[in-house]
Amino acid sequence: MSQGNRSRRSRTSPKQPGGVQIALRFLAISAVLSLLLVAGTLVYRNLTQRGQPVQVNVAVSPALNPVEALYLNAYLALNNEALGTPARNDTFQVIFEIRAGEDATTVGNNLVAAALINDATLFSNYLRYYGLDRQLEAGVYELAPSMTIPEIAYVLTAGIPAEITVQIIEGWRREQIAEWLDQQPNLPFGSVEFLSATGPGERPPAELGIDSDIPPGSALEGFLFPDTYNLPLDASAEELVMRMLENYSGKVTQQMRTDAAAQGLTMYQVLTVASIVEREARVPDERPSIASVYLNRLAAGMKLEADPTVQYAMGYQPDTGQWWNLALTQADYYAVDSPYNTYLYSGLPPGPIANPGLGSITAVIYPADTPFFFFRAACDGSGRHLFAVTFEEHVANACQ
Repeated sequence: MSQGNRSRRSRTSPKQPGGVQIALRFLAISAVLSLLLVAGTLVYRNLTQRGQPVQVNVAVSPALNPVEALYLNAYLALNNEALGTPARNDTFQVIFEIRAGEDATTVGNNLVAAALINDATLFSNYLRYYGLDRQLEAGVYELAPSMTIPEIAYVLTAGIPAEITVQIIEGWRREQIAEWLDQQPNLPFGSVEFLSATGPGERPPAELGIDSDIPPGSALEGFLFPDTYNLPLDASAEELVMRMLENYSGKVTQQMRTDAAAQGLTMYQVLTVASIVEREARVPDERPSIASVYLNRLAAGMKLEADPTVQYAMGYQPDTGQWWNLALTQADYYAVDSPYNTYLYSGLPPGPIANPGLGSITAVIYPADTPFFFFRAACDGSGRHLFAVTFEEHVANACQ
């Protein structure tokens, strides 16, 4: 081989690693092995000594490279006890909001500021390891300091917004509902907004198909369907009213409307009578009989003489803090000059005096077939009534 060939081969031959490079590679491999050994030791020690092993999720975030996954696994194992320890034992509810665009670090810091967790880094690393940092949902949530980091992470990533339960009782009048709303500390609206959204002239959306049930200029009294409603904490009064109107629209079927019309009753008249029945009835199975009394009186041209209409006309009672005067005197029947006072004015009052439930509405559309024109409370405290055809029978039913 010529000297030139030897020279060219020497220039193109691979360079053998020097001693320094070999040492560096050895140190890198040793570091990785040491990291694996330390991580394994930490995990083993935590699993065998802490008693509450870190939750191993088979769906570890695929975005993590092996070294990151190993590091976070070891970190969570080392902090396993902290993961299972709440910030405090207080169980009171705290309203917590995640705004659109907030990442796990920001949310963790906000949780610390709200005294819901103690370690923002542990929170964000927990979310990062399981890929939950990409599943945080903007919204308003109810959390408690007694919740652990995994429990808080579940709520915030499962998209389960905080709700408040609003229970509207059958027979409450519009103002009574408004007063109760003012007593709910977590609602973002109160009586003023509710009364405005249900006042005279407010109309239901046309798509509900109930607009024709409500005379122009009337309030929504009677249509605010009593039920239990779960509302988000950022709900508006209009949202509650819409839920109530939707409920009424869904519960009152077209067949019920047809059958009411066959009796010569509009739905507004049905609700007006039903609201009186709701205030009178104490025992559910008496509703059809009570409805029959009022319908019989209307058909005969008699005054309804219904105590709840006088109570409605009297309004709020400051002495008792009640909306209904349950201790009417004989003088009260004729002292309250109002078109709602059915002792003074014939026919139906101008509109519903309360918001009836489905049982009372059904009782008016499908009343019992009775000859009764009178009823009064039984004397045994059962809440039932004694019914009579004649006034003489009615007087004889009085408690002795």
